[in-house]
Amino acid sequence: MSAIPIPVHQVDQPAEWTQPYKGRVGMYCLIAAESAIFAIFVVAYVFYLGKSMYGPTPGQVLEVPIFNTICLLSSSITIWLAEHALEHNRIKRFGAFWAVTIVLGSIFMIGTGMEWNKLIYHDGLTITTNVFGTTYYSLVGLHASHVIVGLLMLLAVLVFTLMGHMKEEHAERVKTLALYWHFVDAIWVVVFTVVYVIGR
Repeated sequence: MSAIPIPVHQVDQPAEWTQPYKGRVGMYCLIAAESAIFAIFVVAYVFYLGKSMYGPTPGQVLEVPIFNTICLLSSSITIWLAEHALEHNRIKRFGAFWAVTIVLGSIFMIGTGMEWNKLIYHDGLTITTNVFGTTYYSLVGLHASHVIVGLLMLLAVLVFTLMGHMKEEHAERVKTLALYWHFVDAIWVVVFTVVYVIGR
């Protein structure tokens, strides 16, 4: 018996491969590189724990920044809500959640500034005081610099939103930027654990 021919339209066709969004790929590469840098600073901080020849020590001067941490981690929720709003073309809702994200990030930075002010002028801990001061300001300062960069980018998007230039078709770009902010929040979990939990 001869084989029954299968109609062409019934033959399974392989799914067509679509090129991923270049901006997202670039952001993943940036996050990978930045993660390696942070890993080096974290390892250095852990390695030099307790090796300062004189004070002050972490247990003497560090206070756990619970409020600052809550604000920063909450900003990951608000930026996700902003992403969701833009996907559904709710521009005002997007702008509101985006602005709240900036406020939460700014509160975190203000809290960091207040902490550093206390450490420097009240406790006498500077980057040259001892090994703890060097590794602390290097690690926490590295994270703070990333938060500042993130806030500047978020602020630029908010300006475009207020000027009426933000549209639903920009959702993919916004998601790419949000990836960076989520990365900054995730890194803080590591820094918080190493510096304020293990390090004390």
